Amino acid sequence: MRALVIDDEPRIRRLLAIALAGKGWETFEAADGFEGIQEFLANKPDVVLLDLNLPDMEGTEVLARLRAWSSVPVVVLSVRDSQDDIVALLNAGADDYIVKPFYTNEMLARVSAVCRRMVPAGKQVYHVADLEIDLDSRKVTRGTEEIHLTVTEFSVLSILLRYAGKIVTKDKLLKEVWGPGWETEEGSLRVHILALRRKLEPDPEHPSVILTEPGVGYRIALP
Repeated sequence: MRALVIDDEPRIRRLLAIALAGKGWETFEAADGFEGIQEFLANKPDVVLLDLNLPDMEGTEVLARLRAWSSVPVVVLSVRDSQDDIVALLNAGADDYIVKPFYTNEMLARVSAVCRRMVPAGKQVYHVADLEIDLDSRKVTRGTEEIHLTVTEFSVLSILLRYAGKIVTKDKLLKEVWGPGWETEEGSLRVHILALRRKLEPDPEHPSVILTEPGVGYRIALP
């Protein structure tokens, strides 16, 4: 699992990185809103820990930009403790709100809780055809062989699995994976779907795992 910490205090970023690493998380850091958005796009985190008082923009603006094209969980960490602030951020799309200073164990528990809500209980590991896909460890295996996926390929696959058996529209995939400017990336989506099929399908020319719904989007076939 990957976490992005957006906070202008190096001490807080370091504390969070150490705590998350102790639970097996890979952590990326950003000191301001612009850098945070760039890190988000580059590394496709599973959760964002967001401070509100950033040097270049309010954390509320970062949240609004993320929510325009992503449903990745966002946990706000802030010294602001008024009920109005907390309610406003939750209504704006934050998944949880933790007031600073906080207990590390509480923070870890609440981060894990918001991530669990994104994947149905018992569905961290999927079995599709002869594949085992572990969303927690970001691993795809066929028997004893691990199949390497790029960050973007895994992001596409994980979104399809999140809605397993349902059609995921092209627009939804584009918004969640590519973010701002997604309207110009339909060609990139097709390229990554083809790459996934080459790596995952028994017969890439006749897909049985990642199915195309003509004119609409894609669907992953589960047993």
